[in-house]
Amino acid sequence: MNQPERPIFVVGCPRSGTTMLQLMLHAHPRIAIPPETRFLLPAYDARADFGDLRVPGNRLALARWIVDRKQTRFADLGLDGQRVIEQIVAGPPTLGSALGIVLRAYAARFGKPRWGDKRPGYFQHIPTLRRLFPDAQIVQLIRDGRDCVASLKEMDWYKHDSHHALATWVESIEAGERAARTLGPESYYRLYYERLIGDPATELKGLCEFLGEDYDPAMSAPGRIAAVAVPGRKVWHSRTHQEVTTARAGTWRTRLTTAEIVLCETVAGDLLRDHGYEVEGGARPERADQAHYRRVAAHRRLAARKRELLDFMHRRSEPGEVAYRPPSSLPPD
Repeated sequence: MNQPERPIFVVGCPRSGTTMLQLMLHAHPRIAIPPETRFLLPAYDARADFGDLRVPGNRLALARWIVDRKQTRFADLGLDGQRVIEQIVAGPPTLGSALGIVLRAYAARFGKPRWGDKRPGYFQHIPTLRRLFPDAQIVQLIRDGRDCVASLKEMDWYKHDSHHALATWVESIEAGERAARTLGPESYYRLYYERLIGDPATELKGLCEFLGEDYDPAMSAPGRIAAVAVPGRKVWHSRTHQEVTTARAGTWRTRLTTAEIVLCETVAGDLLRDHGYEVEGGARPERADQAHYRRVAAHRRLAARKRELLDFMHRRSEPGEVAYRPPSSLPPD
């Protein structure tokens, strides 16, 4: 049943349970998903700076950029930096290959053949993930948008208001729906947080079928490996060290204000219903609230369009191929 090597990427709105899902996957005896990294998308955006990766010196510069900089979070992976640098220099001359070597090395640290990455914000960059890793399997976790908004606004690191949080959830759902249409059932899979915490074994069996892997019961007890795969400084993930529970599902009813609930159910009511969430509806938000949300959503759409245009222009002057190649495909320099 095992698939040939296909990277696995977990995406979703922030605070939708993606860290829990990362741990569930990491608990599988054949899969390793690291803590959130910060080198994949920045490396892609800066690819022109590294030049043609067929030049070994350019691969060395890229490798050091990944390994030596604090911003990349490479230190969280527990890898031998010099060894990874050597592997990148000796590896296939594409950006995806260099990035994949790091993720493969993390999996090898645990003796596992399947690898990937998790970052909620990847939902904005699914086409980029597929450019870098054409065989990638995308797993999206969806949670009730009202719970995501409630959780986001309580995070010390989240510097925006509930309007921004709601716009983020809407954008993540719409991005997932596009991915479902364009990638198809062999490359895109959708899970729901509430179902996953309610019956982990059943939901994870479905996920494993998509991945071409056998379900392992250890996946339903992710808290047992949280100390290994979640950096201790991330205190907002403290619940990942505990047993899977339904206690936080639906708590938006007491964590959001009446005005926030009304805004969520007015703006995102159709999306909530489409994905199986009950919406009371009836009340209307204040005009100022609606206007503020529209401005925030319009700004996010404009930012997304700018990213697309910049990527289109950068593709025209790319110094070389970006798609991942297995290490065995290395051609002579």
